[in-house]
Amino acid sequence: MDTTTILLADDHAVLREGTRRLLDEQPDLVVVGEAATGREAIEAVRALKPDLVVMDVVMPELTGIEATREIKRSRPGTAVLILTAYDDDRYVLGLLEAGAAGYLLKGAGARELIQAIRAIAAGEAVLDRAVTAKLLNRASRRPGHADPGSERPTDREITVLRLAGQGKANKEIAAELALTVPTVKAHLVNVFNKLTVGSRTEAVLQALRHGWLQIEDLTPRWRLCVGGHATHECA
Repeated sequence: MDTTTILLADDHAVLREGTRRLLDEQPDLVVVGEAATGREAIEAVRALKPDLVVMDVVMPELTGIEATREIKRSRPGTAVLILTAYDDDRYVLGLLEAGAAGYLLKGAGARELIQAIRAIAAGEAVLDRAVTAKLLNRASRRPGHADPGSERPTDREITVLRLAGQGKANKEIAAELALTVPTVKAHLVNVFNKLTVGSRTEAVLQALRHGWLQIEDLTPRWRLCVGGHATHECA
């Protein structure tokens, strides 16, 4: 069984303790460290190299946005899931543009948090579709931010990414392209490696900025993969 290593970054010790206890009960999730400030989170990521960081927005020293931006700069393969009490578009857009793979409100239940972590680890997006549509439209109007050294994905990989950008889960992509789910995941991993990103959202943004995808290729079908507004579960 593949395991996902996790760093918990939150200035509330009780919340970290409760989250760690919850995640430690899952055989495929391993908490490797904790951080109480944004700066501690950055240092812990450099030292521990986790697969994923569960990050709060409001923390001492550096905000979650600032910490996420630095984490993605120094270790782009580490995904960041924001667990926050704030649902204002300005916070969400700032966090996603900093490189977060998704966000979840602190009012979510245990099942929702675990599902979100597994979804991001599998390359899914845990995002509100309306907010993501705004972000994609904003990104499409801001050329010149892509890494010029990024390797272009193959045509097949771009096709998979386009369908992912339409909010389709891995099982849906596999069915549409007559592929297996592991093959779809492998294509997405290849895209992430070529673009040095850790999530679908970042990959789609990079592809838009490079011109490999157009905003017309995408629909506002990105959905919240967990929680009460989901139309179907993530694969």
